[in-house]
Amino acid sequence: MADSIKINKLEIENVKRIKAVKIEPTKNGLTIVGGNNNQGKTSVLDSIAWALGGDRYKPSNATRDGSTIPPNLHIVMSNGLVVERKGKNSSLKVTDPNGNKGGQQLLNDFVEQLALDLPKFMESSGKEKAQTLLKIIGVGDQLTALEQQEKELYNERLYVGRTADQKVKFAKEQPYYPDAPKDLVSPSDLIKQQQEILARNGANQKKRDQAVDLHVERNRLAEKVNSLEEELKRYKKQLTQVDYDMTIAYKTVKELQDESTAEELKGRELGWDDEIEKGADYVLLPEGKYDFTIESFERGRFEGSDKAPACPRAELKVKVETPEGVCLMNESLLLYDRMQWKLAEFFLSIGAEEVNGKVKMNWNIVPRATGRAIIEQRADRKDPNKKYNHVKKFLPKAKKEYKAGSF
Repeated sequence: MADSIKINKLEIENVKRIKAVKIEPTKNGLTIVGGNNNQGKTSVLDSIAWALGGDRYKPSNATRDGSTIPPNLHIVMSNGLVVERKGKNSSLKVTDPNGNKGGQQLLNDFVEQLALDLPKFMESSGKEKAQTLLKIIGVGDQLTALEQQEKELYNERLYVGRTADQKVKFAKEQPYYPDAPKDLVSPSDLIKQQQEILARNGANQKKRDQAVDLHVERNRLAEKVNSLEEELKRYKKQLTQVDYDMTIAYKTVKELQDESTAEELKGRELGWDDEIEKGADYVLLPEGKYDFTIESFERGRFEGSDKAPACPRAELKVKVETPEGVCLMNESLLLYDRMQWKLAEFFLSIGAEEVNGKVKMNWNIVPRATGRAIIEQRADRKDPNKKYNHVKKFLPKAKKEYKAGSF
């Protein structure tokens, strides 16, 4: 390998796909020519084969497409030999280290000494090419040693695997005691556990001896619990009454009504011969802003769906009165975390106060509460031609402004 001749410098112009390329390989190791498809990698090899191998390796279309300048090849070998092909006929010019000029015959005397006889390499089989490259980079003998080492390692692993399988088979044939502990048992730990058991048994015996005293203490605590439960019920009842009184206190004079008015809202029994009134017509409202009244409110339960969890549900009957008639809408409010904005929107619309960004849900003020909302029309799912009204958005209730000197 020390006497092999290598390419020190390569210049190529206008050959096949190459416009111009210059390569100066490193003294040791390999030089890799890389690039995308149709970028000229094969053109570089064809150029070297043509320069060193003669006209029989000249590409069929040697001149680059679109070029008016003929191909130009210039190769400098490691032994000082200079090979050139240029001009209209790509004439060969070979100059030896002493300056003597010659042709293909002079070149052939040196080609066999090249580290890689490229013309011969191009005609070799895949296996021969691989052996040639391995020999050039100096790993041919090493590769043989590595293959031998790989074979020995494989046989060794095969032996280890068979031995392991035999051991597993022998282990399965051994008698097995499932109740035996997996870890070694320490006699001192067994003695310690026995002492702890005896200590607990002694404490239990002491408690049995105190059974009468414990029974008396138990009865005393039970009476105390009953007393506290009765007291808790009393306070809860008081709290309910205070909440109700607060609801009445927060209502304006216009919103207050006595028991007889409430009964009228519920309705009265009709006789068989009574005269009846038609009452206000129920209308479909055009989309817009309207004043509303909560006609009724019931607590219910939502069983859950793919979009919302099971949670409490407030069933509202929203009433809007207009000169054209009355519109009643059924609205539901779900009580879970992602609907907090909707709940806050509703309570602010009926007069609840916002404190530090939070709104207290006081359901006692909901019945007969008034507010303002944006009403929209929706198409029925089963009958698109049929429409109904729906609350699109509850609007915040305007705060009352007080002027000095006015009441």
